[in-house]
Amino acid sequence: MSDPPEWIEERVSRDLNNKLTQQHVVETMLEADRPFFSIRQIQARVKPDVGKGTVRNRLNELQEIDVVATETYPESITLYYVDHPESDWPLSPAGRRALTNESPLDRLSLRGFLSLRDTAGIRSLVLAGFQLSLVLLALGAVALVLGVDLGTSSDSRLIAAAFDLFAVSLLLSLLERAARWVRNNGWTPGGDR
Repeated sequence: MSDPPEWIEERVSRDLNNKLTQQHVVETMLEADRPFFSIRQIQARVKPDVGKGTVRNRLNELQEIDVVATETYPESITLYYVDHPESDWPLSPAGRRALTNESPLDRLSLRGFLSLRDTAGIRSLVLAGFQLSLVLLALGAVALVLGVDLGTSSDSRLIAAAFDLFAVSLLLSLLERAARWVRNNGWTPGGDR
């Protein structure tokens, strides 16, 4: 388990007499890849097994010391999240930086592209390729219908370029999916797993 941020460490109780500590609840929430939790979701994640009442008590204690906050929805659904003081709810500071600073193409490296490991970056490229091929196809069709000379020796070059770009984008998409399937299934060329 990674250590919680310092502002949490300063606030949580060190009482080890409880079967479930405040620190353990916070660590469980921080380690998950989700911002919101119901009591049952936290109960399912914590060890040792404890009742809903115990989890609710620790969450209420954490709410009183401004470590955890809640959002209540109709039908008595209450969701809990870590109340990060340096950002808006329930976004962690790292999540805020990721949303404001990076797009999948910002993170795409040559190594990630060649190894087909950066799924989000490759999918962004594929989507851009599909959109550009649509633009080229539309320009070529308009030029062909109107008889406008766009500076190319043949209007059909735009249409041909559109189909070529579409084919390359489709091939890249299929290669990325195949590489992901191979990685997920542990297949190796020699047949060993």
